[in-house]
Amino acid sequence: MLPPLDSDLMRSFLAVVETGSLTSAGNQLGRTQSAMSMQIRRLEDSLGQSVFVREPRGVRLTERGKQLLPYAQRVVGLLDEAAVALREKPLSGPVRVGVPDEYIQGILPAVLAAFSQRHPDTQVTLRCDFSAPQLAALNADLIDLAVIYEGYSADEVEVLAVDPTVWVTSIGHAQHLQRPLPISIYFSSDWCRDYALHSLDQIGIPYFPAFECDTSGGMRSAVANGIAVAPLARSSIPPGCRELTTEDGFMGVDNARVVLRRNPAGSSPAIEAMVATLREAFKPLSS
Repeated sequence: MLPPLDSDLMRSFLAVVETGSLTSAGNQLGRTQSAMSMQIRRLEDSLGQSVFVREPRGVRLTERGKQLLPYAQRVVGLLDEAAVALREKPLSGPVRVGVPDEYIQGILPAVLAAFSQRHPDTQVTLRCDFSAPQLAALNADLIDLAVIYEGYSADEVEVLAVDPTVWVTSIGHAQHLQRPLPISIYFSSDWCRDYALHSLDQIGIPYFPAFECDTSGGMRSAVANGIAVAPLARSSIPPGCRELTTEDGFMGVDNARVVLRRNPAGSSPAIEAMVATLREAFKPLSS
């Protein structure tokens, strides 16, 4: 029977993959080249097969090495995650977060669920609403943090990302070719009037409201099912749909920033941990 795989060998393996050589991997881990060579030999002995092909200027993965790579990444990642979680001071208490509907189905669910699992003594409450009500809730001490859309202002704010709003059409229905254009809009929305409808007025496209709702989820459903084109955050475009660009005769709606606002009444360690979680969640949009 082959011996079990050692997590330390997995770290050495990943370091060699990342740097491309035993010497560089040793420098990264604080080991000599000969120590790294011994680590990789032990790993290969455990597997009964080679994971690297030695070349004059470094190493490259064998097919077995390529097969091992995702497993090594998962093992080391879980160990690092466990170390961070168990070494952290336990957090407790309420954390009330206001978030836009656009991110409830995409960016935030997994990270917020992970936060609750990692900090089981916290009580996370999510409030899904538009930006203006979120700000009102923040000032009324109903929530601790608000992720909102905000244009450029003189205030110093923490910008999590820039997620432009664009016109979106279903690939299979091509409603964007109709005139007047069937559009989806929010009920009684100043933003729709000042930005979405204004963008169509600027390029002279006639339109009519084919679908009205009060959630971006409704907007996504309308466009995905070919009822209308809709103004959506670029990150929330549904499968089977695409952005309408200048090549289609359209223009962007806005370049609103995704901003994190805090309750002026104060903070707590649990709230600060949630701030770090939100920053990490939105990082892919800012890259």
